[in-house]
Amino acid sequence: MRDHFKEILNNSKQLKVLVVGDLIYDEFIWGDVQRISPEAPVQVVEWKADNDALGGAANVANNLAALGCHVYMSGIVGNDEKGARVIELLKEKGIEHKGVIRDKNRPTSNKTRIIAQNQQILRIDKENKNSITEEIEKKLCRYAEKIVSEIDGIICSDYLKGVLTENIIGCLVKEARKQGKMIIADPKGTDYSKYKGINVLTPNKLELENASHIKIVDNGDLKRAAGLICEQCDSDAILVTRGKEGMSLFEKNGELCHIPTEAREVFDVTGAGDTAISLFGIALFSGASKQEASKLATIGAGIVVAKVGTSVVKKEEIEHFLKENEVLIGNKILGIKELKYILNSKRNEGNKIVFTNGCFDILHVGHIQYLQKAMEFGDLLVLGLNDDDSVRKLKGPKRPLINQDERANILAALDCIDYIALFSELTPENIIKEVMPDILVKGGDYLPKDVVGKDIVESYGGRVEIVPFIEGYSTSSIVKKIIDKYRD
Repeated sequence: MRDHFKEILNNSKQLKVLVVGDLIYDEFIWGDVQRISPEAPVQVVEWKADNDALGGAANVANNLAALGCHVYMSGIVGNDEKGARVIELLKEKGIEHKGVIRDKNRPTSNKTRIIAQNQQILRIDKENKNSITEEIEKKLCRYAEKIVSEIDGIICSDYLKGVLTENIIGCLVKEARKQGKMIIADPKGTDYSKYKGINVLTPNKLELENASHIKIVDNGDLKRAAGLICEQCDSDAILVTRGKEGMSLFEKNGELCHIPTEAREVFDVTGAGDTAISLFGIALFSGASKQEASKLATIGAGIVVAKVGTSVVKKEEIEHFLKENEVLIGNKILGIKELKYILNSKRNEGNKIVFTNGCFDILHVGHIQYLQKAMEFGDLLVLGLNDDDSVRKLKGPKRPLINQDERANILAALDCIDYIALFSELTPENIIKEVMPDILVKGGDYLPKDVVGKDIVESYGGRVEIVPFIEGYSTSSIVKKIIDKYRD
């Protein structure tokens, strides 16, 4: 998957994307706090520096441009100094801005953030949230009608500042469908009816709760809420951003897929949603699946939250992450350290972890049926696989017949197995301590009291399940059959 993501990023230079939404001028004042004001019980910020950046929908455009896309920006700014600065910044980033209209009757949306010791302590907003006029709606629609045939996809970034009206979204959806283009949106508010026809919506968990009027406590609630919005908006999928829990992709066929967060450190979540929808759009418009696009979006968001202020993610940063974390990207065969990291994320999402172990030398139907049965006890099946040295000690000097890498890759092809980790001990006691499964499954004629690891699992509330092997199937019997058949 690493190479596929790199291919998507390399091809981003060929993508043309239209971004429509609320442009915001982001202003940052940086300083230190050493004392409390004698005038009032408030902190005194000693100014050190200031800077500005593209915010809102303009930050989505900036993220796309930073990754090499040809970006068309459409929206409004005020006929004021900050509006002029937004236009200037768009030019500096190489973003096409002919679709940006100067409105003399409203100010440019402006967010001023005061940051001390890398912590945001205050934000001041200056904005007009009223819907744009019918005259401006017509101008934006005419621009969209002109440009949609030239682009690969549309991203709507709604900050509820008045640009993405029902008429504007209706116009974009109509043109996108006419031209066979994908359209995705980061929605806001409690009434999603105006987003009808958008292919994919990307609300956060709280926004989804507010729009669906369903309190999301578990995965069942999430599916019901996402399913309701998916049906109401005639959408193909809902990508729910869930902070430290990562993202969840719900598709209209009812499938729900969880993508754990890739964030290592979180300093500032400003603009993380903009980065996520940008990368999701790049992947989706490039022909990737929605699950692949969601994974790439999660990686980008995990990188940007480690920065302070409105930031973008660069191609080199993503490639570095992919290189450093290749084992985590779509690979079932993991080391213990990587496996523990993933399982921690999966547990946070409410998944039950099932563990079993064995040599699996010459995979046969008995093995497969056993593994399929083991999978049914929980949400994820982890297989501890004996390495070659431990197999020799357990089975004799002529075993294994198939080496550990081949065995692992054959088993990884089974849908019932989620992750595989090799271990070298004669018993799985140590790997069970690391994995800490909710359910420990053992095959054969064991009694629960005789299962290695039973005490460990039960000490934290887990349990043991026994699945009898199907008679007549074993590696030894297959070997004997082959010898007997080909002896002469």
